[in-house]
Amino acid sequence: MEDGGRAHTAIVGWACTTLCLVSYTAAFSQGASLSACTDMMPRHLRVQLHSSNNNYVTVHTNMSFYFPGDKVPVTVRSTRDYMGFMLQARKVSNNEIAGTFIFLPPGSKLLTCFEDGDTVTHSDKSLKRNLSFVWKAPDQPIGDIKFFISIVQSYFVYWAKIESAVVAQGGQN
Repeated sequence: MEDGGRAHTAIVGWACTTLCLVSYTAAFSQGASLSACTDMMPRHLRVQLHSSNNNYVTVHTNMSFYFPGDKVPVTVRSTRDYMGFMLQARKVSNNEIAGTFIFLPPGSKLLTCFEDGDTVTHSDKSLKRNLSFVWKAPDQPIGDIKFFISIVQSYFVYWAKIESAVVAQGGQN
């Protein structure tokens, strides 16, 4: 009876742990949490941050400047597969999120951090590698911007705030 009780306790403990981990993992399989909007850090258990200088992902655009209201193509390229991401455009002057995304690839969705559509995140946990987006600049001048992406390779490994080159606002004096 004692062995049966231990086995039962072990099975119940394993089941509870598994259910907790599965439900917690599933919560982020459909996109980043709103709690990540400010610092772009995943909210997983015991994640391992890697240096943004030592990554396999680049985020860039073919435009070195833009004007208010312009549509700017943004490309994320990777040499390895990853599952999750969060992408934002931020003002160089004060690091505020700016503009909206108007074109998204499959496996992604809009997230509203401060304004509708100002952030893009994954919508599923399918493996991703090269993604293309279109960002629309606000109609009013906001200054120079950079694009930032956080990448989640696996539940435990991620890179935060990988940045693009500066995209200057055209026509500034």
